[in-house]
Amino acid sequence: MKIAFIGQKGIPARFGGVESHVDHLSRDLAGRGHQVSVYVRNWYTDRSLKYYQGVRLVHIPTLKTKHLDASIHSCFCSVHCLFMKTEIIHYQGIGPSFFSFIPKIFGRKVVSTVHRLDWATEKWGSAAKFFLKWGEWMSVHLSHRTIAVSEALQGYIRSAHDKDAVFIPNGIQLSPVRPIRILKEKYGLSERQFILYLGRLVPEKRPDLLIQAFLELSRTSEAFRTLKLVIAGGSGGTDDYVRKLKEMGRENPDVIFAGYVWGEEKEELLSQGLVFVLPSYLEGNPIALLEAKSYGLCCLASDIGPHREMIQPGRNGQLFRSGDGQDLKTKLLELVEHPEEAQRLGKNARQDIQKRKTWEEVGKMTLGVYRDILANGR
Repeated sequence: MKIAFIGQKGIPARFGGVESHVDHLSRDLAGRGHQVSVYVRNWYTDRSLKYYQGVRLVHIPTLKTKHLDASIHSCFCSVHCLFMKTEIIHYQGIGPSFFSFIPKIFGRKVVSTVHRLDWATEKWGSAAKFFLKWGEWMSVHLSHRTIAVSEALQGYIRSAHDKDAVFIPNGIQLSPVRPIRILKEKYGLSERQFILYLGRLVPEKRPDLLIQAFLELSRTSEAFRTLKLVIAGGSGGTDDYVRKLKEMGRENPDVIFAGYVWGEEKEELLSQGLVFVLPSYLEGNPIALLEAKSYGLCCLASDIGPHREMIQPGRNGQLFRSGDGQDLKTKLLELVEHPEEAQRLGKNARQDIQKRKTWEEVGKMTLGVYRDILANGR
């Protein structure tokens, strides 16, 4: 089968949940003997890299700006794939799916994966939100099949569009725990002596809420005197917001901005943190949260739908009321003052990962969708 992926920034994944998703899925499908092509952007993927673990990388030009990067790239890719004799064209995200009408007009089989409702983020103006809303409509009504990465998104598609979507979550597997080496040399971090945020620095993920909670607890709680806060991530077209975050943290040297991390540094952060915090008000099926659980790291997250699918409070993590800084402080302080409880929750979270879908299972489910479309259409 000949398969093409459109919408991701590129692979190998250095940051981004969609990129991690496509990285794992495309390699799994290529490993099964299928011809897989992934469209990549040169600012993300080294332009000299043409193949990656059996996956063909197709470099298509774009303009790296907040509003034009994804749309121009997805448009050009949608035209380019018409000349590749591709059987399945798989769009990633509602924005890129706007251009799915191009291959659809020419009789190609189109699949769209909804990772989250991008139009609901604060960084987009009214014109961009309008475009993304249309992308959502295209992904549901024009695609031969729509995939949702969470049950919450599946339910939204059913209620908002009266259409069925296939629920296929992100995959995960147990990860080996790494001792601290790089982090000690680079930041002076010690085991279980830091709180971790890992993700893009964008308003919808609310790292500002976590930074504010940490600063206040550092002033009022003895338990926080020796703790540090590591903010691992970078701008997602939100440079002004990132500057605001760094200004907030400037008053306290224990707030560390690590930038985007991957490889051993990322593995050490997930292995040796005390608590992982994800305060988002908007998510799909966050891979960062799955990864934190796979390392046995205690997770504290906002109580939005996708997080409730992954965390049962008091059993494998904790939830706080979304957007409620006071509740975040209360729950975070409880975990810091009772590290043995945090370790228990992290241990249970790691055990839960064994019940989750692996990327191999996700690959089988996705391949089943492709085969059904080729055999039966929508």
